[in-house]
Amino acid sequence: MDYFLLLCSLLLPVVSTVEETLMDTTWATTELAWTAHPETGWEEVSGYDDAMNPIRTYQVCNVREVNQNNWLRSDFIPRKDVLRVYVEMKFTVRDCNSIPNIPGSCKETFNLFYYESDSDSATATSPFWMENPYVKVDTIAPDQSFSKLDAGRVNTKVRSFGPLSKAGFYLAFQDLGSCVSLISVRVYYKKCSTTIANFAVFPETATGAEATSLVIAPGTCVPNALEVSVPLKLYCNGDGEWMVPVGACTCSAGFEPAMKDSQCQACNAGTFKSKQGDGFCIPCPPNSRTSSGASTVCSCRTGYYRSDTDSPDSACTTIPSSPRNVISIVNETSLVLEWSEPRDLGGRDDVLFNVICKKCLPERGMCSRCDDNVDISPRHLGLTQRRVTVRNLQAHTQYSFEIQAVNSVSNKSPYSPQFSTVNITTNQAAPSAIPTVHLMSATASTMSLSWLPPEKPNGIILDYEIKYHEKDQGEAIAHTMTAQRSNARIEGLKAGTSYVVQVRARTVAGYGRYSSPAHFSTNLQTDPPKSWQEQFPLIVGSITASLVFIIAVVVIAIVCLRKQRNGSESEYTEKLQQYITPGMKVYIDPFTYEDPNEAVREFAKEIDVSCVKIEEVIGAGEFGEVCRGRLKLPGRREIIVAIKTLKVGYTDRQRRDFLSEASIMGQFDHPNIIRLEGVVTKSRPVMIVTEFMENGALDSFLRLNDGQFTVIQLVGMLRGIAAGMKYLSDMNYVHRDLAARNILVNSNLVCKVSDFGLSRFLEDDPVRSDLHEHPGESGCLCVHSGVAVATNFVCL
Repeated sequence: MDYFLLLCSLLLPVVSTVEETLMDTTWATTELAWTAHPETGWEEVSGYDDAMNPIRTYQVCNVREVNQNNWLRSDFIPRKDVLRVYVEMKFTVRDCNSIPNIPGSCKETFNLFYYESDSDSATATSPFWMENPYVKVDTIAPDQSFSKLDAGRVNTKVRSFGPLSKAGFYLAFQDLGSCVSLISVRVYYKKCSTTIANFAVFPETATGAEATSLVIAPGTCVPNALEVSVPLKLYCNGDGEWMVPVGACTCSAGFEPAMKDSQCQACNAGTFKSKQGDGFCIPCPPNSRTSSGASTVCSCRTGYYRSDTDSPDSACTTIPSSPRNVISIVNETSLVLEWSEPRDLGGRDDVLFNVICKKCLPERGMCSRCDDNVDISPRHLGLTQRRVTVRNLQAHTQYSFEIQAVNSVSNKSPYSPQFSTVNITTNQAAPSAIPTVHLMSATASTMSLSWLPPEKPNGIILDYEIKYHEKDQGEAIAHTMTAQRSNARIEGLKAGTSYVVQVRARTVAGYGRYSSPAHFSTNLQTDPPKSWQEQFPLIVGSITASLVFIIAVVVIAIVCLRKQRNGSESEYTEKLQQYITPGMKVYIDPFTYEDPNEAVREFAKEIDVSCVKIEEVIGAGEFGEVCRGRLKLPGRREIIVAIKTLKVGYTDRQRRDFLSEASIMGQFDHPNIIRLEGVVTKSRPVMIVTEFMENGALDSFLRLNDGQFTVIQLVGMLRGIAAGMKYLSDMNYVHRDLAARNILVNSNLVCKVSDFGLSRFLEDDPVRSDLHEHPGESGCLCVHSGVAVATNFVCL
């Protein structure tokens, strides 16, 4: 027996013993007719018990004769699958000393035997009347013997035997010379009766083969109860007593213990129990109810709800009322909104606020959502504080702002969130800052400047103010001048001196903010003034050089086209990156900035990393992986995008070169140029986000679908590429790496020029400088179908 069973056997029983009788001679109403050997031995005698009920007994008293061996065998007793049985014997024994003139062989005991058999096959001679094949159980001795026949005291003895294995057995009693009266014999077995413990029912179970045996009885949970541990069992010991159960059941949700933990009854109406366990049903939480029994949750009353994170025990709550005491402070095109908490929080403490901006058109009598450029700080949704600042509104425009109060159950309500509305009209605002100032040319005493108008003029630009001072001196001695257009010439400067220049615009509302300080230097040597006659040859030479340059460009283009048709290669000239006509939008080289990061901020929109979701890697680029993902900007629908990431461990130069492509792409706006969505520079990894082109690169797309396109489709694709390259030429940008691998194709077969990061590498990177030696890779575009497309200067 292991330690666990031994421990269980020492525990107190939980149910008293139950006995099941197999045979009892006191029930006999006729002769027992047991078999006796020899016939002169045991004798069946009728008598009466203490209650004067007739009984059948056997007695023997041949004490005056020596060498007695008298046997008495019962009828066949079926076992009923019992492993161990008990025999209760009631008898009297005559004291040998009270019998005169007897030999010394007188006994005061008798022996109990049993014999197993699969059938009732015993006869008067079989089995033989001896200890083997009979099995001796014990020698039975009285507690008291009697000396007179009328003074006999009944003795009761109980013996057990087992294990039994056959269909049944016989009992046998052996007398070796005593004076015995066998009043009654009862054969029975012990069992553990059906019981309920820990909400589990254990069936009736017979004891084991040995007195120390423990029989396992499996249990089943009572109705409406579930197991909390397995296996569920109870031990029945050899005395027919249940030991402490192993495992337990508890009442299911919606039911509670009853009848001393023997039943699980349903919760009454108006109460509930949300979890399985020993707990009892409790009344419904506030603002909830139940009309039926056995409820596991109380449903909320109309207009009240539970959030997805609320437990069934939580009270039902409702949406908050509208915010109160909304205050608005307008400052030109900016606005500050403040408000107080709602009067009714709906019974919750997780109230948040949303600010919805709407731009109103009085002439149309309607309002629509504000543009994405309107900045609501710190954010417009999910506010915990009760104050926001709104910027970038349009001047002299009516706006309507809704301040909504929401909580965790607002999405459960069929009604819109409660809100308060404030209507405002913005004032006249000064123009925004000039984006960037550029140096067009410089002499020893002059600088020619140009700049782009402010993105938000907020009115008609009256003029521009240029402020400049020497870099080593402070703004206190700065000089100013005005200009009517977006360019100016500053004269009277010192030779070889660095100057700090800033420009601002003026409208009727006043001056706007100055541009960021730009640092420019004059030339070292002073050119002596020349007369018109002296300058004339120089002018003629310049015009001649210009004509030669134009002729050279045309010749190069023609050679490129011919080489393209003959399978040879072409070569590009240096990239043109300057203004041709003041005020005309042209490409600006980001590397002309003293701080290249300023170019990124000017030309590329910063995207919050939470708006970008990378889904899978689709390739590898110069600086890292190329991925497909999704972009969800506030107020816009979600779109699929391509994402270039900067690999870990980059240097400052690699980061600058990586983002320079975004600074270039951000300046282009054409249906055949890949569109830049924005950049992520304030978190890791650094990303460039562009539109997604479903069919990938043109070279692999044509190889994969060779022969599947019509001439019209191919010409349409080529015209798109040519249109994109013409746009770049008009912008004074030289691509330098036009090839089929750098043309992307979308699902509508629209071709778009991409990969704008090569021009700077051609100067710095010896690995990629070989493209100068292979103009077919950088100048002309050769497509798989054998059709040639344009360079920057030549189209089909």
